[in-house]
Amino acid sequence: MSEEKTFNVQEELKKLPPRPGVYLMRDKSDTIIYVGKAVNLNNRVRSYFRANIGRGPKIDRMVSLIDRFEYIVTDSELEALVLENDLIKEYRPRYNTMLRDDKTYPYIRVTVAEDYPRISLTRQMKKDKSRYFGPFTSAYSVRETIDLINKLYGLRDCNRSLPKDAGKERPCLNYHIGQCCGPCIKDKVSPEEYRQRLDKALDFLGGNYGPVLRELKERMQEASENLEFEEAAKYRDLLDHVQSIAQKQKIEDVNQEDKDIVALARDEEDAVVQVFFVRAGRMVGREHFYMKHSESESDESILTSFVKQFYAGTPFIPREIMLQEESTEKELIEQWLTAKRGGRVYLVAPRKGQKEKLVELAASNARLALTQDKEKIKKEEGRTIGAVRELEDILGMRGLNRMESYDISNTSGFENVGSMVVYDKGKPKRSDYRKFRIKTVAGPDDYASMREVLSRRFTHGLKEKEEGAENGHFDVFPDIILMDGGRGQVNIALEVLDELGLDIPVCGMVKDDHHRTRGLYFNNVELPIDSGSEAFKLLTRIQDEVHRFAIEYHRSLRTKEQTHSVLDDIPGVGPSRRKALMKAFASLEDMKAATVDELMEKAGLPRNAAEAVYTFFHA
Repeated sequence: MSEEKTFNVQEELKKLPPRPGVYLMRDKSDTIIYVGKAVNLNNRVRSYFRANIGRGPKIDRMVSLIDRFEYIVTDSELEALVLENDLIKEYRPRYNTMLRDDKTYPYIRVTVAEDYPRISLTRQMKKDKSRYFGPFTSAYSVRETIDLINKLYGLRDCNRSLPKDAGKERPCLNYHIGQCCGPCIKDKVSPEEYRQRLDKALDFLGGNYGPVLRELKERMQEASENLEFEEAAKYRDLLDHVQSIAQKQKIEDVNQEDKDIVALARDEEDAVVQVFFVRAGRMVGREHFYMKHSESESDESILTSFVKQFYAGTPFIPREIMLQEESTEKELIEQWLTAKRGGRVYLVAPRKGQKEKLVELAASNARLALTQDKEKIKKEEGRTIGAVRELEDILGMRGLNRMESYDISNTSGFENVGSMVVYDKGKPKRSDYRKFRIKTVAGPDDYASMREVLSRRFTHGLKEKEEGAENGHFDVFPDIILMDGGRGQVNIALEVLDELGLDIPVCGMVKDDHHRTRGLYFNNVELPIDSGSEAFKLLTRIQDEVHRFAIEYHRSLRTKEQTHSVLDDIPGVGPSRRKALMKAFASLEDMKAATVDELMEKAGLPRNAAEAVYTFFHA
């Protein structure tokens, strides 16, 4: 296809094949403004350039901006649908109906394939023989539920490899306070005995709370009759917790099936799509999503766009999806989702009975969210996703989802530490924050310390990728690295990446005389940034956060004396003399250069201690 400026639309229309595929409309600046799929590219793309046949003002505006188009042929309409979703997610075209929220949900994971399974929170479902429950909308509730289950059934929450490591270490605190049955103690709990506990936990997760409630009431009554009031209070608290979880299940289905209930409310510009998540017949959570649309678009069109974009990214697909309006692409979407799920998926639009009432309940919740939360959510989106989009425009990039920033903290070169913070889609992802204690640098050398931190971070990441680590800490790489400084910091990062064979963009935050960001250093050019923009505010938040995290870590090490200072290895130098040395000398290098007499005079050491320090550094 021609890439020349003199793109002849009518000539290019003649070349369109009558085959399935995806088409991309571009404006004069070569920006993709619309992505669509077609069963027949020839018919579909031609329709945009015919006389207006009531297609609506949004499409008319879009057509008036088209400078050229391109297309990708696929073997089937199903392949075109998948490719369309991928391209919309990557380019976020202005005239596509866009899902503006991009959330990941917590699940409960049970490692049933292990001899002594564990229950944990995860945000990714993998084909790893584990059982998953969810999704849930509150990570806090998930953690509370897991904690409750472990207490009820004495399940372990450690990462020990059992039974291989049984008996190698002392049991943890949970065992001593009666909250773990102790599978880490050799021959104490057999896999069969542990499995009986686990089966009860799985029953609980499946929504069968009755046996637990009865058992806790009996234990509480028995403890009370025996005048064991503290024990009775413990069972009372557990009973209250289980009852509160049971009472949250407001929607029940006698068929005990997994389903999502999807409905919307809309105004002139925005639509809110409400989703109820029903698992094993019980509602485990709900969430609403904002979408941009045009006034001429139908409810069915908006819902269809949502279903395609949402289920392209979610790891769990239920057996049934109940929609407010029946989709014109019902059969195609069912085929696609069935392949993704590995089991039959049904799209239904109920018109009577209990199912219709559930859809209407979702719709009323969507209307409530649209009226009450619209401005709040728009503002939050501007601070996060909107700020990232602004930053992308400044840098001329797309796809900046994961951003990492680093900082170094020390006290006159003592106890150097490094910090790494991660922002995902404009929000801090604290579970991915990492701390580094500098091992190879003595003295206040921030460049050398930063080189060590970056080298360790990406070397670990490459190793985890190579080994296919299941729960790696560093295997996810950033879309961009933000350095808290200009050319010097950027060059350090680029050198490390080059040595490791990695191609990751690096952007520096250039400071003015008052240590405030005045611009961005990217690709050897300083780019201005508006101090009132959301992008600037986001960068400021990232800078503040990486400083806070580094200083907090360094302070905790100093306060608790959890690090091993080089001075600890000097015979005759205890905590008091170590503090005197650090106060008297600005750095380790100054201390090393001092004579015995200077050590005695400046730090107030007796001669034998001063000689020990001198000998340690010069031996």
